[in-house]
This record gives sequence, structure tokens and C-alpha cells, in this order.
Amino acid sequence: MPESTAVHTAEREVFSPSQLARQARDLLEGAFALIWIEGEISNFVRAASGHCYFVLKDAQAGVRCAMFKPRSTYLRFRPADGMRVLARARVSLYEARGEFQLVIEHLEEAGEGALLRAFAELKARLAAEGLFDPAIKRAIPKLPRRIGIVTSPTGAAVRDVLSVIARRFPLAQVEILPVPVQGKDAPPAIVAMFAVAAKARRHDVLLLTRGGGSLEDLWAFNDESVARAIRACPIPVVAAIGHEIDFTIADFAADLRAPTPSAAAELLVPDAGEIRRALAHVHVRLAQWLRHRLHTLAQRADHALARLRTQHPRQRLRLGRERLGRLHVRLQRQHPAGTLARHADALREGIARLRLQFAQHLHARELQLSELARALNAVSPLATLQRGYAILVDRDTGKVVRSATAAAARRFNARLADGEIFLIRDPEH
Repeated sequence: MPESTAVHTAEREVFSPSQLARQARDLLEGAFALIWIEGEISNFVRAASGHCYFVLKDAQAGVRCAMFKPRSTYLRFRPADGMRVLARARVSLYEARGEFQLVIEHLEEAGEGALLRAFAELKARLAAEGLFDPAIKRAIPKLPRRIGIVTSPTGAAVRDVLSVIARRFPLAQVEILPVPVQGKDAPPAIVAMFAVAAKARRHDVLLLTRGGGSLEDLWAFNDESVARAIRACPIPVVAAIGHEIDFTIADFAADLRAPTPSAAAELLVPDAGEIRRALAHVHVRLAQWLRHRLHTLAQRADHALARLRTQHPRQRLRLGRERLGRLHVRLQRQHPAGTLARHADALREGIARLRLQFAQHLHARELQLSELARALNAVSPLATLQRGYAILVDRDTGKVVRSATAAAARRFNARLADGEIFLIRDPEH
């Protein structure tokens, strides 16, 4: 009879050790799916093959565990005796020894490791719901007048926030909304405070904050109810939980995440010094604009005044009279009587100019004649007559008698300086 076959008699069923071990293993593996188990490592051994063997125990019991090389290569820490761990395992039986054991598929440090797993699962589920969608984030006001700080009133975080706000923008009103920030009572208190703030609607923005700590210390801000309360609040929410490297579910749900409480205060309120400088710059630009605007308006007013003056009835009457006068002058110039008068005036002016020119010309000729007369007189016979001489002219022929032998005529005229004398020649002489 083969060893693997059970022996059946009328009274009993008989198993071989291997049969029993195999059936027990099948029963264990079929009854338990993958399980999570938490305990303390004892008798840890890493074999040369890479397999890890240890006992996982608590105060009342222990169970042998085996983690084979393909899985042990993914360990992110070095297991050691006394370390508390969280394991995902298959329940099985080591047939060769008939020992109950766990085959470890995944191993992580307990406490923080479990919390990180819960954090990742909750984050993935809420993200799938769209709770962290950037499209639903509310805008943080640039210049909040009243800020509500949801935090512990005795923590260091609130002191840092108040100090920064007082230094940067003391005009902002700050109200502390006290809640516990650690422990099992913290999540319901934070949720209730958000409900109170949402109903009051007194604040422009809410700051959810606390100082640094371990993952367990910050676990209240990884609560699902807190994340949903943040999204349900109608007031924008800024989250500043722990240090820069700390991330919580509240950070992802908030409208804005700040790395530290102090950084959150700097994000919430502007720098008063920068505002003063900006206002001074705006004041200068506004003054320049006003001067330019006033200058432009003054020019427009001057132009309007000039136009008004030109359109004033008195001014229009004056301009009308001047135009009428010019038209009258033009009319007189174009009228026949006026034309004749202008021609008569021109004729008189021409006669006067002609007379003047004639007189000037006559005077010049008289002077010229006088000069010629003096020159002629100097050579004229008349000048000789003035000295007592006479010119004898044949009365019949009118010729000058130049010699006694040529004087055959009986009658002569003797021309003297002051007249003529009639002479008759005696034939006997």
C-alpha cells in the first residue's frame, strides 16, 4: 500500500505523518487568506540563501515565520530582535517538521508603518472622490481683515503665527479658535470648530495649524472627518501642519498648504512695508497723472474760453461790424463813383507829378541855357557893342558891312548895344 494512502478499517481511519501534515496545511491555507499580523521579532536569522527566519510573538504566544529571498530583497529596513513589525502573511504548515508557520509576503515596522498604510489608503480614496481636486480649491484673500486660527491656544505654532502677523501686518484682526491638536478628542473638536466658524461667517480665512511632531502626534489631521469638514467649510482654509517635510490629509484637503506655521502667516498677510512702498509709488504716479490731467483740462478750458469769447454776442457783433466795414470799403472800391474818384485822384496825382517833373526839367534847361548864354555872350558881338562898338548893316541886303570899300549902299542901320540908328550915306563923301 502506498504511503500517501490512508488505511481504512471498520473501526478507524489511519493517516501517515505526511498525509496528516499535507491535509493540515491545506486546511490552514484554505481557511485563512492573506492576513495582517503585528508582533515582536525574536530569534531573527538571515540564512546564506537570503531567506529570513524568525518568531513573531506577543506576551502570550509566538509563531514561526519564514520570509523567502524574493520577498526579503524588498525590505526597506533591517529587522532585528525586539523590533515590533507589521506583516502580511499566508498561514501555512512546514510539512517536514509538522510545524505551524507564517509565510511572510510583506514586512514593515509597526506603529508608523501601519499609520502610513492607513494614510496612503485614505489619501487614495479621498483623491479618487475628487476631494483634493485643484479645481475646487478656493482663492485665498489677498488682504484678509479677520483671520481665524484653529489650533491649540498654548502651542508654539500660534505664538509664531501671531508674531509674524504682528510684524508684517498689524492691522489684521486675529481670533484664536481653540481646539486640541493631538489625541482622540482632536478630530471631533476640529470638525465642530469648523462648523461654528462656517455658521458665524466672521472670518475671511481660516488657518488650521500646529507645530511639529511624530506621525502619531499629527494623526488627528489625517482623520477623514477633518478633511471633509475642511471641504464643507465655506471659508477658505490654509493648512500648516508640522514641519516642511510633514504632510497630512488636511494639507491636501485645504485650499492652500504652507510648509510651516510661520510660512502660513507670511502667506496670509502682506508685508506692510511693501504696501507702503507700493502706495508711495502709486502716489507718485497718481500725482503725475493728476498734474498731466489738470494741465490737459486747463488747456481744454482755455480753448473753450477762447471759443466762448469768439462766440459771445458782443464779440460776434464786433466781428460783424469789422466785416461790414471791410465789405463797405470793398463796395466803395467796386462802385463806379468810387472808381471814377480813384481815377480822378490818380489823374490829379499824375498831373501834379508831371508839373513837378516839368518844372524840374524847365529849371534844369534854364540853368543850361544860362550857362550857354554866358558862354555865347562871351563871344557875342553884342558884348562888343556894350563896350561902345556898333555893327553896320546894309539896309537893303541885310548884310553886315565889313569894309568901307564894300559899302556901296546909301542906307545903313547901325546897331548899338541899346538899339539901332538909321544912317544915310552922303554921295559926295
